[in-house]
Amino acid sequence: MSAQEKDGKAKKERTVHSARTKTAAVLALWTGRRRPTEICRELEIPANLLGCWQERALEGMLRALEPRTRQQQERGPMLEPRLEKLLERKAVGMENRLARLRSGRPGRPPAAATVASA
Repeated sequence: MSAQEKDGKAKKERTVHSARTKTAAVLALWTGRRRPTEICRELEIPANLLGCWQERALEGMLRALEPRTRQQQERGPMLEPRLEKLLERKAVGMENRLARLRSGRPGRPPAAATVASA
């Protein structure tokens, strides 16, 4: 009898999701069609894993959309300045969130903690 069986707790089997499933989840979140809690519940994943998928998706898009040749770089930006700022702001936000996750600090304190400190 294993230690897990003695404790009455069975080890949860790890589910591996395909790239297509991850992409669909991130796009559903970004387009506002689904809420994060719905996606996490359906795929049986923690919220921080969904956040990692978002960050990886954004990093992949940025890397994939980098200019490939010098001639493309000389043409100038392909996006309107307003969209470039939006993308940059999103990238900075994702980098900040990734740094918080790596450091182990939570993003925002719960509402009760905010009220108590005031």
